[in-house]
Amino acid sequence: ADKTTYLWTLRDDVKFSDGQILDADDVIFSYYVYADPTYTGSTSLYSVPIVGMQNYRTQTSDEVYAKFDKMFDEIYKAGESHTWSASDGWSQDQQTSFWAIMKQEWVKDVQAIVDYCVANYSADAETAIGIKAEDLDTDGEKVALGMAMWGYGKYADGVLTAPSGKTFDLKGGTFPTIEDYYAETYAAYNGDPIAYFDTEAADDTSVVDEARGTFISTEGPKDPSLGGAGIPNIAGIKKISQTQVEVTVKGFDATAIYSLGITVAPLHYYGEESKYDYANNKFGFDFKDLKHVSSLTTQPLGAGPYKFVKYENKIVYFEANEFYYRGVPKTRLLQFKETLDPDKISGVKTGTIDITDPSFSTAAIDQVKSYNSNGELSGNVIETNTVDNRGYGYVGMNAAKIKVGEDPTSDASRALRTGMATLIAAYRDLTVDSYYGDRATVINYPISNTSWAAPQKSDSDYKVAFSTKLDGTPIYTSDMTPEQKYDAALKAAIEYFKAAGYTFDEASGKFTAAPAGAKLQYELIVPGDGQGDHPSFMLATKVKESLQKIGMDLIINDPTASTVLWDKIDAAEQEMWCAAWQATIDPDMYQTYYSTNIVGLPGSTESNHYHIQDKQLDELIMAARKSDDQAYRKATYKACLDIIIDWAVEIPIYQRQNCVIFSAERIKLDTITPDITTFWGWMNDVELIEMQ
Repeated sequence: ADKTTYLWTLRDDVKFSDGQILDADDVIFSYYVYADPTYTGSTSLYSVPIVGMQNYRTQTSDEVYAKFDKMFDEIYKAGESHTWSASDGWSQDQQTSFWAIMKQEWVKDVQAIVDYCVANYSADAETAIGIKAEDLDTDGEKVALGMAMWGYGKYADGVLTAPSGKTFDLKGGTFPTIEDYYAETYAAYNGDPIAYFDTEAADDTSVVDEARGTFISTEGPKDPSLGGAGIPNIAGIKKISQTQVEVTVKGFDATAIYSLGITVAPLHYYGEESKYDYANNKFGFDFKDLKHVSSLTTQPLGAGPYKFVKYENKIVYFEANEFYYRGVPKTRLLQFKETLDPDKISGVKTGTIDITDPSFSTAAIDQVKSYNSNGELSGNVIETNTVDNRGYGYVGMNAAKIKVGEDPTSDASRALRTGMATLIAAYRDLTVDSYYGDRATVINYPISNTSWAAPQKSDSDYKVAFSTKLDGTPIYTSDMTPEQKYDAALKAAIEYFKAAGYTFDEASGKFTAAPAGAKLQYELIVPGDGQGDHPSFMLATKVKESLQKIGMDLIINDPTASTVLWDKIDAAEQEMWCAAWQATIDPDMYQTYYSTNIVGLPGSTESNHYHIQDKQLDELIMAARKSDDQAYRKATYKACLDIIIDWAVEIPIYQRQNCVIFSAERIKLDTITPDITTFWGWMNDVELIEMQ
């Protein structure tokens, strides 16, 4: 389809907690807030190709947008040192604006590094810059910390020295500014924002991508063809009546409906009613001015079962919404209390907590059982409910790092990764059973078992991950003991490594040399808090032992802070890593596996950490996205999963369970959602819960 239209029809009896009816004007207002270029909250709305969305956000027509998009590339290619002339396809003012915007976005990114360091490394401030964490107040102190922690400043004897040689006498009260920090990064990368972003960025916001959007929305509206009129509205969002809103998007995308289904905020509260007139393109606020909206975010108002009262001493206080459309909640008062995981179960026992979600570890299970007189997970003190987590654990490989030669797609590169994956997969049962017991299961495809698209063991083409030899025959037989399986996996891995070009000494049974571009040892990051507390830590140690038998090695990096892992991943420096995905409702694979979403590529979602680039996979992902036939999509996603396994960039490890516990002494258990699932939890029926 060229276009797809969604029609939202509202109930006419839904009220906000102040008694005012929720209607189409509230929906329109909310859509426009989310669509505003200055909105900084979490939303994926503008990633959906809503008709007119790009025009509105940039205040340009399609033709003007294309013109300035091309102009951006041309000015960038000409370079900052380019001397403008009348023969250029842009004006001198546009060139000046371009480089001012580029600097502005670069400075913003440097500020993001500072903010990241303050949020994550304040505890190291005294060592890094001689200032205690609790005294880290001024902008200059924070910039100094950001420079020191990011390698742009060395601190000694009270003085911070930048790479350029410029010094800042911190002890004497002289601190760097954000402009100083920017100047150091600019010099380090010779003014190349792409090279800077590929290496230094603290988040997924590309300097060049942000500059492109800002340039187009700043200079584009000035184009004579627009006559200064601008774009008054989003053409694809229309109010049909007080209970109906229509949204039209370009083409069809199976995931769009989840982004279009927004949380609706009350216009009369967050907006300015004097600035709302739908017929005259006024939507409750001025374009690019959300000050009034954001001024109320600490005093939220909505239409849910409970209304906000206050936040105090790490507790959010709520009271029942008497206007809730499903009925007044049975329990009048509700509190959300910040609680450390070790205190959750004991809190239910002592009566300070009624409902909580502890980590479902062996120790947690033993603790719950010890409180119940029957020695079970559900008894007279605690009622336990478990469901499969909407996600899964995996070991990932960066194809750009684990390869032979320069081609990560070659047979040799795939053989190298498959050899590693074969060994890793062999120890999955051992590590999952050891860490989780019967609270998790081994999975064989990189997708959560909770998804409708997940292959089932009953499927004719279902396979155990990485269970075949180089020649395609099975590695294992049904009568093998665990030790025999480990030996068989090692033998199979040896053949894969040989096929990758590794030099094998038959006499010693060890590899003596790696082919060009490959290594005899690789690093696996296992974020176990520096104590090996991770589901895949045992697996890592067993793989290391196996590799050492054949002259190779696995360096296990168990950082005390998981930020070490994510910093490396964001910089695309990781080789292998252990992590877990939180899956979305729809099994769409675009963000994670599509070729253009590799970390560091312009316009990327920065989510393809595997660096997988496969044309066939890309085509299948887009084909599945554009279909509403679930049977077709499931078969297509199965083909995608097979390609991902063939690349050997992701080894699926486990599907674990989530746990919620309830106080059997204080809650009427028959008022809790009777059939809790992965997708429908107790909170969906919170208004029905009664206390004893």
